Order: sequence, then structure tokens, then C-alpha cells
Amino acid sequence: MNLSNHINIAPFSLERKDKRHFLISELNELMIFHQNNSREYYNILKSYGILDKKYNKLEDFPYLPVRIFKDYELKSCNDADIIKTLTSSGTTSQKVSKIYIDKETSSLQTKVLVKITQDFLGKKRLPMLIIDTESVFKNPKEFSARGAGIMGLSTFGRDHTYALNHDMSINFDAITDFLNKYRNEKVFIFGFTYMIWKYFYTPLKDSRIKFDLSAAILMHSGGWKKLIHESVDNRTFKDKFKKLFNLEHIHNFYGMVEQVGSIYIECEQDHLHASIFSDIIIRDTMSLQPLNHLHEGLVETVSVLPKSYPGHSLLTEDLGTILGEDDCPCGRKGKYFTISGRLPQAEIRGCSDVYEFIQTPNR
Repeated sequence: MNLSNHINIAPFSLERKDKRHFLISELNELMIFHQNNSREYYNILKSYGILDKKYNKLEDFPYLPVRIFKDYELKSCNDADIIKTLTSSGTTSQKVSKIYIDKETSSLQTKVLVKITQDFLGKKRLPMLIIDTESVFKNPKEFSARGAGIMGLSTFGRDHTYALNHDMSINFDAITDFLNKYRNEKVFIFGFTYMIWKYFYTPLKDSRIKFDLSAAILMHSGGWKKLIHESVDNRTFKDKFKKLFNLEHIHNFYGMVEQVGSIYIECEQDHLHASIFSDIIIRDTMSLQPLNHLHEGLVETVSVLPKSYPGHSLLTEDLGTILGEDDCPCGRKGKYFTISGRLPQAEIRGCSDVYEFIQTPNR
């Protein structure tokens, strides 16, 4: 079965043997494709003497450091075929990654994102409250990871309502009208973690206005580094939202602009899950050798989706631990894991972290 066939099956349905067979086959094809269509990627493989090489183990595939997209324009498509350029989060003094997307890659990313997210939200489009400001969208062809994240998840909502004004203050009227309109209905809330905490949770906690979000599903991502500095971890985040808003259905997820569509959503057991379209490998921070389960190390992510750029195997600057495979109590197959933070001295690059940095550049 190839990728087009797999899009029609459940995203967490393959056990280890079948999933690895599919991934290895697709990744070998992607390597040859990018070798033949990206001069830069060709030169990288040539310098290591691995042109036209195929691999039988997932851990043996060559990977690129995710930061390479800050220094080089890597693409495997013609400029005329690029329909949008995604940029990573970055401060004014930092370079940003540029990810070039053509129609085929965009279509694959969208289809897979839909399959993964529907496994948690259901197939019905829900009224959606976005904890952000509508001004995040500027240039429709070139926008940040934050804008891309909102646009991608907006597919699963309707009647999109923005909870924040342009100055990041709470739009109480918009939220009140939205919740009154959909009283006792299931609603979908999305935002970036630190922004939700600072610009939504904290002002509401300090106000006399109370919102009942017991019927809501909250999905969020990014910005954990600043929250950890405030002694707010994932469990504390959930407990606070349950206490203030009676909100119990909360799903953190892990993803990056360099592999849009291949997101890893947190299940009911607080475990992040790899779908059949992607996987993670944990590597030792010094030797970069693959580690067994339950050992913390650098996260490598692989994805079968990038066709317009060679982003199929990337070594991140994040630290994580694989907890198990095929046996999570939630019933989903595949690897499940946790992310514990960034490699020490790695730049701050989370979407909501960067917003905060830009607002206070002299700190």
C-alpha cells in the first residue's frame, strides 16, 4: 500500500511491523525524489557518499538538523509551483526557517491533518473559539508558524471567533456572544499554550467574569518553556483550567512548521502519539545514537508528507522520551511519548514565546 491508500485508513491503526514497512518504503522513495530535485540535498548526500542508497531500518536514514532551513533555501519544486512559504517563529534578531509548499504537499498535509485531528475531535465541524487575534494573518502567501497553525486547525471549526483584540486584550463581548450562541453545545477552542495562559487564563482569573467551558474541547501547543519558568507544567495547566472553567477535555500537541500536517496529539492518558504518517526517534545528545524506550534524548521526527522540500527526516532541538509502542491504554497504536523541553542553549522559538520576546526586546 502506498501513501494514497494509507490516507483512507485510521491514523493510529497500524502496529509496529506494518507501520515501519510503510514508512521505510515511503522514505526511501522520498530520498531519491529529493536527491533528484534538490541540488542542495543532492550535495549533502554526495558529501556523505550515500547517493542512491536505500535503508532497511528507520533509525539508519540520514537526517537534517532542523536549523538548516534557517541558512539554506531547500526546495524540491520549481519556484512557479510554490503556492505558499511558511516561516518559523523567530525574533527580529534571528533568522527564520522558510518552508516552500507546492500544491501536492499542501494537499497531503491537509488530508493527514484532517485524519489525525478528527480522531480526537470527531468528523463534525464545531463552533470554534480562537485564543488569538485576527491580525495574525498578514501576507496570505507568506505567514508565520503561528498563522499557519491557526489556519490549519480552523479547518475543523465553523463560525470562527477570535477571543483577543489586536492589542492582545480579551474581547469579552465576542466570547460572551459566542458562548451564549452555543450554550450546551460542544465547541472547539484552539490557541498557543503560553498565549492562552497569559492573555486568556490570567486576565479571566483576575476578573469577575466567569465562563463555563465544560462543553469545550481545548487544543493547544507551543510556549512551554516560559510556562515552566513560571512553575506551570502540563498537569498544572490542566488543573487550573478545570478549576476555573470546568474544562476537562484538553489536548496538548507537538508539531513544527518544518513538518506541517504531521502533528502529535496528546491522548486522554497525557501521551503524545505518532500517527501512521510520521514517527519519532530518540537520539543520545552526544553520540546521536538511537536510544531505547524510557531514555531521554534529542527528538528526531520523520514524515512521509514533504514533497516540495527535503523535510522528511529532521533532528530537532527538543528533548523527549518514548514511553512505549502499540500499548497505550487509550487504544491508539504506534509510539507514544513526552516532550520535556529544549536542548540547553537552544534558541527560544515557540510561537507564543516569540510573541512575548518581541514585545519585550530589551529584557
